[in-house]
Amino acid sequence: MRWSDVDLDAGTLEVVHALQRVGGELRFVRPKSDDSQRTIPLPTICVDALLLHKDRQKAERADAWPNWQDNDVVFPSRLGTPLEPDNLRRSLGRIRKAAGLGDVRFHDIRHTCVSLLLDLGVPPHIVRDIVGHSDIEVTMTIYAHAALDEKRKALRKLGDALG
Repeated sequence: MRWSDVDLDAGTLEVVHALQRVGGELRFVRPKSDDSQRTIPLPTICVDALLLHKDRQKAERADAWPNWQDNDVVFPSRLGTPLEPDNLRRSLGRIRKAAGLGDVRFHDIRHTCVSLLLDLGVPPHIVRDIVGHSDIEVTMTIYAHAALDEKRKALRKLGDALG
């Protein structure tokens, strides 16, 4: 994620890049599909967190000067470069441990977000657009886990309609 892709005033994130290893180097490339490119409206809690992060990053940049390499990265290394995936996983490990989250992976966080959105009644086509799935079947097959209470509620409605 780059700062140039984030509009904190409008509360949006433009997903137009993916970080990928090319020829041994991390590079920003186009996402794997056209549906992966999208505009995501950011909840206020995210905008507020990004504003605080941006201020902290200014201080980190000053501390690292003159070694800072400005790559416009929202979550860079200590020197401003894109984070190596292994370093990112290690950082998540420390955060998980401090928060008492157990063995949560980045993909688990995405999975939880999708599941929560669906559980909150957000229409599947909107969830699909938010996460950038090219096919709604992916959203519904992999992520939509109907809770037992939701099944009871649905069948109770059917029973009431038939009774």
